[in-house]
Amino acid sequence: MPDSPLSAKISGYLDRHGVQASRIVPLTGDASDRRYFRVLSKDGDPFVLAVHAAPFDYAALPFVNTAELFAAMPVPVPRILGHAADLGVLALEDLGDVTLQAHVGAAPAAQHAALYRQAVAFIDVFQRRGRELAAPAYLPYGIAFDRDKLTWELDFFLKHFLEAYRGILFATREREALRAECARIIDELAEEPRVLCHRDYHSRNLMWRDGRLCIIDFQDARLGPDTYDLASLLRDSYVDLPEQVVDELIAYFLALQGRSVEAVEFRRRFDLMALQRNLKALGTFGYQTTSRRNPVYIQYIPRTLKYVRENLQKYPRFASLAALLARHVEELK
Repeated sequence: MPDSPLSAKISGYLDRHGVQASRIVPLTGDASDRRYFRVLSKDGDPFVLAVHAAPFDYAALPFVNTAELFAAMPVPVPRILGHAADLGVLALEDLGDVTLQAHVGAAPAAQHAALYRQAVAFIDVFQRRGRELAAPAYLPYGIAFDRDKLTWELDFFLKHFLEAYRGILFATREREALRAECARIIDELAEEPRVLCHRDYHSRNLMWRDGRLCIIDFQDARLGPDTYDLASLLRDSYVDLPEQVVDELIAYFLALQGRSVEAVEFRRRFDLMALQRNLKALGTFGYQTTSRRNPVYIQYIPRTLKYVRENLQKYPRFASLAALLARHVEELK
């Protein structure tokens, strides 16, 4: 059983809804302050309780609002089964324990290809149906990867990965030079046309069940570049994808959108987005390790640094940024 405050929240929900639990199993959570528990009921199917740190307004909860939007597209998301908003508890359909990350590690390559095409097709749906369903009532249309947000994310990398995790002490001029190079990336990404983005679309937020994928952790959906979700999926810190597979999946996405003629320019923009996304991921891994005392993400740092190094070396425009980072990060030389 969970500790006392959590136990009271869970018991409160179960009592209100007349559920007799035979077992309550803690589940691996995400990088948020939510906690997840599988409830094995004596009388029905298992379900999951998402326990928030504080009470919430159900109607205004971003997860609920975005779930309605995604269901209208439709793309597969977990059903909401109930809530106790004053306790901070949301009951969700149980999608099992197998993420796309886990499935890739255990299934034949042919199945990987089919599932990744399915995942890419969902991004196409986000973008096409997202334009058609756009309305102020849906929260994601009121927030975006604008210049302020992108700046915050790259500053997060500087603070939590370079300074806190790697212990780098920058001279003032060097720090300013690094932020100036990051600003060039930010300026370009902030000016791109915006589409609906999941915002954290990778192999740990796609659940595999009964031969299909289901999308989770979408409460931070917002508007952003059309390369954002694709870069998150194909330059995933948690999974190695062969470069040929990445190329094929980018081509598949462009074919779905009828934009195959844009392949060269799209790939340049994809790599730029992947660089920003991977730098932000390193910031998250550093933050989880140093501030949250959660070392589980350390194992994903080498792969993410490899992605960063490859993109820095691929484009001459990043020569100054590459040199600044390589002075302090051995893996980027």
